[in-house]
Amino acid sequence: MAAKEILSKVGKRVRDLREAKGWSQEELGFQSGLHRNYIGGIERGERNLALLNLEKLAKALGVHARDLLP
Repeated sequence: MAAKEILSKVGKRVRDLREAKGWSQEELGFQSGLHRNYIGGIERGERNLALLNLEKLAKALGVHARDLLP
C-alpha cells in the first residue's frame, strides 16, 4: 500500500469516528490535545501522523490505535 493511500485511509477513519461523535475538528483537537489545523491535515491525508499522536487521537475517540490503521 502506498504512503499516500495509508494516510488517506487513516484520515478518513479519523473523520468518520469524529463525525460519529458529532464533534467538530476543534472539539477533537481539544479532546486529544492536538491543534484543529493538525486534525484537518490528518483527515485530508496531508499529515504523517506520529505514533504518539495516533494514540492521543485513539484515546480521545474511544478506540484502540490499531482501529485507526488500515
